[in-house]
Amino acid sequence: MQSQSVEQSLTLGAATTLAKPGMPGVLRRLGWGLAFAVGICSCAGTSDTAGPQVAAAPVSVAGEAPAKSAQPGLVAPPSSTPASSAPPPQSSPEPPDYVVKAVAASDRSAEDRALDSGRNPQALLTFFEIAPGMRVGELGAGGGYTTELLARVVGPAGKVYAQNSKFLLERFLEKPWSFRLAKPVMSNVVRVDRDFDDPLPADAQNLDAVLMILFYHDTVWLKTDRARMNRNILASLKPGGVFGIVDHSATPGHGLADTETLHRIDEEVLRKEVLDAGFELAAEASFLRRSDDARDWNASPRVAGERRGTSDRFVLRFRKPNNP
Repeated sequence: MQSQSVEQSLTLGAATTLAKPGMPGVLRRLGWGLAFAVGICSCAGTSDTAGPQVAAAPVSVAGEAPAKSAQPGLVAPPSSTPASSAPPPQSSPEPPDYVVKAVAASDRSAEDRALDSGRNPQALLTFFEIAPGMRVGELGAGGGYTTELLARVVGPAGKVYAQNSKFLLERFLEKPWSFRLAKPVMSNVVRVDRDFDDPLPADAQNLDAVLMILFYHDTVWLKTDRARMNRNILASLKPGGVFGIVDHSATPGHGLADTETLHRIDEEVLRKEVLDAGFELAAEASFLRRSDDARDWNASPRVAGERRGTSDRFVLRFRKPNNP
C-alpha cells in the first residue's frame, strides 16, 4: 500500500541519520533526521482528522477583521494582525462541479481519501481558485496528495509543475513520489527536482497559481533563502496570479523559533516575508482554524498522536499585483 511505502521510506531515512557514528549531543542523535521525517509526512500523506469536510469555507479579503468559521469547533483564534490590514468577512462560493468531481473521483486511493476530513480539499481548491486549463506550481509536493488533486482539476488542458528538492528525494521521497507519478491521472504533471531557493524551471512562467501546503515552515530549518524563493515565485506568476499558503500556526510572537521543534510558524512572520517580496494579501480563510489549539505541541502527524490534524492552520491567498 502507498501509505506503507511512505512510512517505510521516512522511517528508514530517520533511522539511517540517527545511526551515524560520532554524532555529538542529544540534538544530533535525535535531531534533524527524526525532525524531518516528522515534518515531511504532512506533505507526503499522513492522515489528518480535523473533522468533517465543509463545502463552503468562510473567507475574508484585505481590509478588516477576519470572519469566524462556520464549522463547529473550528473558530479562528484572535489574530495579532492590526484591524486595518486584516481581511473583512466575505461569503465563500460553493465548490464548483470540477472541484467536487476531482475530490469524489472513484480512483483516488483509500489513503488519500483518509486525509480529506482534515485537509478539506474542496474548500482549499475553491479558495485558491484552481480551475480547468490552468498552469499551476506546487512547492514541497511531498508524496503528492495535493498534486494529484491539482492534476485532476486542471485536467488535460492544464499543467502542474510539482517540486521537491533533491535533498528530500534522496533521503525520503523518491519511492512514494515515483509511485504517485506513475498513475495515469498524473500525465499532466511535470516532475521538478530543484532546491527551494529557485524552485521552478525556466518554462514555468505566467503561472495561474503556486501553492505551498504545510511546508513553508520546513524551508526555515532547511536553510532556504526564503527572500529569494518568494521573489522567484512572484516572477513565475502572471499578473494577478495566486500564491496560496497553508501552514500550522505558532504562538504569536514566537517568530521562527518553533519551525523545527513544533513544525509551526508565526503567521505574522510568514506574511511579512511574502509581502516583502512584492505580493499583496488578497484573502484569508478560516476553514482550518482551531481555537482550542494551545500551539505548544508538535503539529507533525507522526508525533501529534491523538491530536493529529487538530492544529490551528492559517490559509492565506496572496496575489501578484497586476502592475508590479
